[in-house]
Parts: sequence; C-alpha cells; structure tokens
Amino acid sequence: MGLIFREHFNDDVEFGIWEITEDYDTLRGSLTLDENDISTVESFRNHQRKLEWLSVRTLLKTMLGRESKIVYGPERKPYLHNNLFNISISHSKNLTAILMSKKKRVGLDLEFMTTKILRIANKFLRPEELENIEKDQELYHLYLHWCAKEALYKICDKVDINFVTNLNIDSFKPKEEGLMIGAVNNSYMNEKFTLNYFTLKNYSIVWCYK
Repeated sequence: MGLIFREHFNDDVEFGIWEITEDYDTLRGSLTLDENDISTVESFRNHQRKLEWLSVRTLLKTMLGRESKIVYGPERKPYLHNNLFNISISHSKNLTAILMSKKKRVGLDLEFMTTKILRIANKFLRPEELENIEKDQELYHLYLHWCAKEALYKICDKVDINFVTNLNIDSFKPKEEGLMIGAVNNSYMNEKFTLNYFTLKNYSIVWCYK
C-alpha cells in the first residue's frame, strides 16, 4: 500500500503515514543498507519488528526524497544524523508514521485500538481524567489520552516524565478529529501543548509540534 497520508503544516512540519503491505524483501530492496543496518534489522527475532524498522526508513526516504540515517540519543529519542530535522516516529500493527520539522519540536503516537487498554487505564490516567472518559466512546477516548501522553513524552525528550504525575490532558469530548490541550509539569518545564488527533482504520493518532 505504501504512503496513505501526507500533510504539511506551517511550511515547516510534515506528517506521513505508511501502511505496511509489502513483504520483507520488497521493503529491504527499496533501501540502501550498510553492514550496520543489515546487522540491526537481522537481529530482530520478531518478523513484524523487521517490517516496522524497514518501513520507517522507507517512509523517511519517501518524505525526504533521499535516504537519511536515523540515530538515537541516550533516551532512545530519534534524530537524523545531519540534524536537519527534528523527528518523531511511531508504529503499531500495520501503520508507521513520522512527524518532522526543521524548526519545531515534534511528538507523535499512533496505536491500533484493542480492549487491552481497559485493564491499564489507571496506570496512565489521573483520577479526574478517568472520570471524564466518555463511556459511549470509552475505547477511543482512552487511546486518545494514551497517544496524547506518548506524544508529550516524546516532544519533551522522554526525560523525568511519569504519565500520571507529570502529564495532564484537559477534559474534551472525542470526535473523529479534533484538538486537545495537554500539559507537562516536571523538574524541567511547566508547559502546555495543543495536540491534534484523528482516527483512521481503527487507529488512534495524536501529534503535536511547538
């Protein structure tokens, strides 16, 4: 299937989503991999993890129009080796997504929605956030909160953040697409963010930039 979503925002932020329908050989054949890349992708025991790794780089190549190395910092935060873009990466089941910007911080998360989130909601939501969950859209509303907190976690460099004590999502009524407000309060910052969200093919997708 390949690229199924691509948008630009404010002339500096680009968002792309790739649907994985290709097999391993097709994805690998679309990339120029060095020995370290080959060693990395072949080290994954899970076949789906290999497809995810390859699809991220295929999507990045499509968005940039050229291949570029992804490197990771101490907190496993991704960067492009030439530092031309800030990037955020997410993948779940058959979708891979990248949000990138030259000037802005970025955070992105997407998740395939299943009922398993019902068992762990109190692990990442404050009591007041749980109280505001719409029961008729419970699954989707919970996943939007989870993805929002993941996006905030990523935009804030994954440092000194507990999902319950340091991240807060203002009350909102979930729609097919919309905005929500989130806040980060820790030893490094006290800051609010506007988060964009939508749903696609049973996925919850949330991203932000600032």
